[in-house]
Amino acid sequence: MQLTPKVREILGWYESDNPGTKANLSRILMEGKLGGTGRLVILPVDQGFEHGPARSFAPNPAAYDPRYHFELAIEAGLNAYAAPLGMIEAGAATYAGAIPTILKVNSSNSLSTTKDQAVTGTVADALRLGCSAIGFTIYPGSEYQFEMMEELRELAEEAKASGLAVVVWSYPRGPNLDKTAETALDICAYAAHMAALLGAHIIKVKPPTEAISLDAAKKTYEKSPVPDIGTLSGRIAHVVQACFGGRRLVVFSGGEAGTTDSMLDMARGIHAGGGNGSIIGRNTFQRPKAEALKLLSDIIGIYKS
Repeated sequence: MQLTPKVREILGWYESDNPGTKANLSRILMEGKLGGTGRLVILPVDQGFEHGPARSFAPNPAAYDPRYHFELAIEAGLNAYAAPLGMIEAGAATYAGAIPTILKVNSSNSLSTTKDQAVTGTVADALRLGCSAIGFTIYPGSEYQFEMMEELRELAEEAKASGLAVVVWSYPRGPNLDKTAETALDICAYAAHMAALLGAHIIKVKPPTEAISLDAAKKTYEKSPVPDIGTLSGRIAHVVQACFGGRRLVVFSGGEAGTTDSMLDMARGIHAGGGNGSIIGRNTFQRPKAEALKLLSDIIGIYKS
């Protein structure tokens, strides 16, 4: 497989990484219908842990079967499939080598009262299952944020030494952040920057709103306003800028249930703002398969344009 100039450029951003890690990152970047473009669409299925099985899969009962998600990602021509340990184990042999996988190594659940996650997988698990990367969530703003960052540092060090890439979900939440603050532009950009500083190869954040939440940042944003802050593309461009001036891959979540039109509009904004793509779970696997495949095809078409 010959790497495209764009993928070679991206791999050059990661100057400290060994050939194994770069090879696994290139596997993700070269896979599927967007292979070689530098754009990504990834299917994440950790919602069963986070929200419970019925809330996640009852709208489309076929999705209770972990093999369904492998097949959806493969048929749609996605770059990778991300899931917790048990989900990947349930299809690891059948789909070995069919699509790059990302082992989500920490998880929370809706029965918890704390803004924290348990470590539920290991680098050894990821290697045993043939994964290309590990995935890890941090909650900037949580009472447990520093413990989570220290866990990530240790796991990322081991993953990179073993030739794996590192994907970081960076979701601001905690006692000082209300719902508006969790997706405010300044907070999202800050969260993305933290993930870059912690050594992430691929950063996942939520699409930002126009709000500026942190009091200490408001004067700065007034003196140095974000161009086109009223558009999603302008806000995406600012988050990309926060990721080392665009030298780290950043993808954006699909969020809670949205209409087809809203999902396509979001993809257009991400594309126009220079984001590297989407990581979409519930908005695909909760739909009938044919409808999900059509939506993913249309999103991929936007990123190809």
